[in-house]
Amino acid sequence: MIVEQDISKVRVGMYVLDITWPKGKFHLVKAHWLESEGIIDGLKRKGIEKVLIDTAKTRVIPKPSKMNKSSSPSPKSKPRRPKRESGKLFQQEVVKAKRVFDKSKDIQKQLFHDAQNGCPLDLGPVSDITDESIDLIFDNPDALACVINIRHKDEYLLEHSVAVSVLITIFAFYLKIDKETVRKLAVGGFLHDVGKIMIPDSILNKPGKLTDEEFEVMKSHAQHSIDTIERTPDIDALSLEVAKLHHEKLNGKGYPNGVTASEISIYGRMISICDIFDALTSNRCYKQGYPQVKAFNILRALAKNNELDDELVDHFIKCMGVYPVGALVELDSNRLAIVESHNLEDPIRPRVKPFYSLHPNHFEVDNDIDLASTTDELIVKCVTADDYDLDMEQIMAYLAKEG
Repeated sequence: MIVEQDISKVRVGMYVLDITWPKGKFHLVKAHWLESEGIIDGLKRKGIEKVLIDTAKTRVIPKPSKMNKSSSPSPKSKPRRPKRESGKLFQQEVVKAKRVFDKSKDIQKQLFHDAQNGCPLDLGPVSDITDESIDLIFDNPDALACVINIRHKDEYLLEHSVAVSVLITIFAFYLKIDKETVRKLAVGGFLHDVGKIMIPDSILNKPGKLTDEEFEVMKSHAQHSIDTIERTPDIDALSLEVAKLHHEKLNGKGYPNGVTASEISIYGRMISICDIFDALTSNRCYKQGYPQVKAFNILRALAKNNELDDELVDHFIKCMGVYPVGALVELDSNRLAIVESHNLEDPIRPRVKPFYSLHPNHFEVDNDIDLASTTDELIVKCVTADDYDLDMEQIMAYLAKEG
């Protein structure tokens, strides 16, 4: 008998035919038996909610011997190996995602060069790399979400648009928007700030508050972006739309056109949230980014002030998770850990990987911890790498090496 089964009721030994929810987001390469809890946990971490099961093919899978159970307290013993393997697989996916992110930056650099010299933008590489990002997010949204936290404070101009493209893609998938529309949104996010290359560095990277005159110059980047994108051959109207609207506010006090809420589509509202979130959480050469949790509070405040869509802000926070993938947290065991995946049923207790001891300060990788299944560890607070004079590139390199 073939039935649709909620993921929470799926058990080892069941024969899964396909993924039914989120609809169209994930597809199995082939039907197979669920041979371990680790496989089921992997489906849950990806956000899969329902699967199609052939109950007639359910079989008994032998449990691992006591020597291989994962409940042993020893961090170096074989029982913890399945989680370590899971962690290594995640790190491998992160390495792959980082290659896409770095390639995206190279393409972004060429876009800025062409825009600055009045040349038409080549949409081909943009479409190719955003498609590649979309495919990665379809496969494992956590990996690419993690990578956008590995940033260089002196490359904000290049990385911001790439990150916004990734964020709006992840957000759109969460909202179950169709893939073709997602492609257009991803391209729009990739191009939305191309006009910033026209802003003098003295204003773009000024460490202090901009004067009124300087802020007017800064705001002009939005129109520069629109003009450049409008000249791009084969640009889709929706890609242009999100770029036009990314600095507009529901209360009509945004720019460049000061449009009101009735003129701002859901896609324009989405990119505004993604744009502000990335700007708040990114380190720059002149300021440190906020922890993600503080950025969420700022987004809520802006929604309360009728600048952002309050319902979409709530959805975005749920999409990213209370502790977003890639965020750093301090544990009550005086260790730092990186968030590897969400727990949908217990958002304040994600799966994390400890990597750094605070007493004394040194790198010390440990096994993944599912905080939802233990009372021995709690998150004290969300932190940034700079809080401890660390570098995200250094952290990820260490984790990739140690697994």
